[in-house]
Amino acid sequence: MSEWQFEIVAGPFGFTEGPAWDGETLFFSDIPSSRILRYDPRTGETGVHREGTSEGNGLTLDAQGQLYGCQGGTGPGEGRRVVRYEPDGSVTVIADRFEGRRLNSPNDLVFDARGRLWFTDPRYGDVRDDMELEHESVFRADPQPDGSWTLHRMTRDTTRPNGLLVTPDLRWLYVAQSEYGLDRKRELRAYPIREDGTLGEHSVLHNFYPHRGIDGMTLDSEGNIIATAGWQESGPGPMLYVFAPNGRVLETHPVPFDRPTNCTWGGPDLSTLYVTVATGHLLAVRTERRGCMA
Repeated sequence: MSEWQFEIVAGPFGFTEGPAWDGETLFFSDIPSSRILRYDPRTGETGVHREGTSEGNGLTLDAQGQLYGCQGGTGPGEGRRVVRYEPDGSVTVIADRFEGRRLNSPNDLVFDARGRLWFTDPRYGDVRDDMELEHESVFRADPQPDGSWTLHRMTRDTTRPNGLLVTPDLRWLYVAQSEYGLDRKRELRAYPIREDGTLGEHSVLHNFYPHRGIDGMTLDSEGNIIATAGWQESGPGPMLYVFAPNGRVLETHPVPFDRPTNCTWGGPDLSTLYVTVATGHLLAVRTERRGCMA
């Protein structure tokens, strides 16, 4: 196993998250400034792609290359919703309520092979008195022929679900259960996806307690999970983990900045891993692995 050499390619900004590769450039969020930034590896330049994202967090693209994001802001005004960012500068709301109640603070999102959009809806921080839902769940938004989306609550056993993945064969949902505090669970979970689309009972692939668990993650071409976790406060420190589908730790790679937040594959051969960190940097590292094409 070769040591990964991380390079700072952008920043520092405020708090970076949500990297998403469109085939040529990388989108990522700067949460405090409510901006989506765009990094071009050909020029090395980073520019502002979108402003006013209400503390936007996770980003992803659909099969047509359209950009979607979680707007997690809980202050006055818009936020607490999942949206599509339209080319004309407008936004289309995919989900902002469940059973008539406002979402908590959508965090991360991913499309599956059927074009359904899965997202996590935790509430981090101390402000919880404005929460309308009594749960913090994983949801799935199913597109309808008329352009609307039907929202389904998928988990009933999560608290503070964070990063998530769906395998290309639609058999497994991976969820980072990342609640902090004494006796709170920090786990990498695997939920079987049944034929009818519901989830079976989860198994715990890795337990991070009492240290910082997973924030974001991505899949490589062999089905392994590459995850951002750890911090300088305790444990082995800020780290990228490579997990086999059964939870076996295949590799660990120390990250040179505290609290890595998310990662995704990019570059012409999908062998460059882009990593966002809480210190506001965007990192890149060339690897011997390759990203999942699905």
